[in-house]
Amino acid sequence: MSVLCIVAHPDDEVLGVGGTLARHATEGEDVHVCILSDGVTSRYDDEEAATSEIDRRRGRARRACDRLGATVSFYGFPDNSFDAVPLLDIVQTVEEEIADHAPDTVYTHHYGDLNIDHERTCRATVTATRPLADSDVGRVLAFETLSATEWSVPEPTNAFQPTTFVDVSDQLEEKIDALEQYEDELREVPHPRTLETVRKNAEVWGAKAGVSAAEPFELLREVDRRTSS
Repeated sequence: MSVLCIVAHPDDEVLGVGGTLARHATEGEDVHVCILSDGVTSRYDDEEAATSEIDRRRGRARRACDRLGATVSFYGFPDNSFDAVPLLDIVQTVEEEIADHAPDTVYTHHYGDLNIDHERTCRATVTATRPLADSDVGRVLAFETLSATEWSVPEPTNAFQPTTFVDVSDQLEEKIDALEQYEDELREVPHPRTLETVRKNAEVWGAKAGVSAAEPFELLREVDRRTSS
């Protein structure tokens, strides 16, 4: 079994699906994270300062993914400007990752997220995983990203409505440990991106699913390719 997580920025993989990735790894599955953008260049005017921060953030991402039991690859799409890039370019990058890792399950952002990079990442992933005859992808699921999913402009067509819940009770501490690697991205209470809020959010979703802690997902596509004997 192989799992691929497609995200826009470093730390999205932990916020949205960290516990689930750790659970896949614990169960012996191959887990890979693809990060499409550095997540920081939009904050800097100075190229040298931006490059230095990219290196630091990629180091944090490697440490975080290591704690989750995942490998990671990086790309250089422009931060907070995915809408300035041809969608096909992002789609082809995701297709290359799928070809390299042959995942059974793919996780990505929700299409209704406030962040434009998240929205475009989801669209590119859904396009790259379209159910062709030679595809091995069985499931594509969208996750919640705190401070992006719940802050979106509310519309009837973009609400995050989870259909699948993964029990991460045994992996919650691994998720928190991985998130601590992104200390510069964390905020102080009250804010969605705090260790305390992330923990409580998992516990609330867990209560709704009848477990101690859970991560929620909206199933975007599922293809059961099992053949009858």
